Amino acid sequence: MTSNTKLFGLITAILLVLPSAVKAQEDTTLGAFLAYGTEIENIGIGANAEFPIMESLTISPSFIYYLPKSEGPVDINWFEVNANANYYLLQESSMSIYAIGGLNYSSVETSIDDDVFGGFGNDISGSDGRFGLNLGGGANFDIGSGITPFAELKYVIIDGGQLVLGAGVRFKI
Repeated sequence: MTSNTKLFGLITAILLVLPSAVKAQEDTTLGAFLAYGTEIENIGIGANAEFPIMESLTISPSFIYYLPKSEGPVDINWFEVNANANYYLLQESSMSIYAIGGLNYSSVETSIDDDVFGGFGNDISGSDGRFGLNLGGGANFDIGSGITPFAELKYVIIDGGQLVLGAGVRFKI
């Protein structure tokens, strides 16, 4: 088991336990979204939640798995885990706007097909994981049902940096 796999397991366990430590309220939501990352230049599929902890403040864990990508002989797999706090700046009946701040863990795995080097039977692969900070904003759009469309834009402050644009829906639970 690689250190990235162990770390991913630990972060996932924390994100799963965290909501149970937060008092469940009517406004707790779970969602799914599509994202685009500018560093990987690819689309990702994500899941997130919002757990109110006080008026105008929620904890919002999320996970994004970017679709596998090939650049010539190099295959790239990338995912990120986020632990954000969303502070609501504006809460109107049809729309709410929030600021995002939080922690990010990004993992990138690459492999090169050995045929590039003459087919000696040994593929070359490697992985790296990094912690970073998230800064951004988002908006929820109230359409008068238990489904809330949302959009977010965040910048991940990490080696190389990445701007992530996401949009999806959240469901009240």
